[in-house]
Amino acid sequence: MPYDSNLDEQLFSKAWTKENQKIVVSVYSYNNGPKKLQIVRENQDQEGNYRFAKLGRLTKEEIEGIMPMIQEAITQM
Repeated sequence: MPYDSNLDEQLFSKAWTKENQKIVVSVYSYNNGPKKLQIVRENQDQEGNYRFAKLGRLTKEEIEGIMPMIQEAITQM
């Protein structure tokens, strides 16, 4: 069964922003299945639009910025 975006429900989402990038912490449930945490990095292009980027490694500052959001997301799970 292929992925159907209509079945993907976003239950929580908050973003930490710094300069031209942001890290988004979200909780999703697919087809009423288990709730799962998603962490995504987005970089801003020259037009000001945010584009998906590989999350990769996090700096201490980034971790400290998103940790409260992760803890809040856990309460939504």
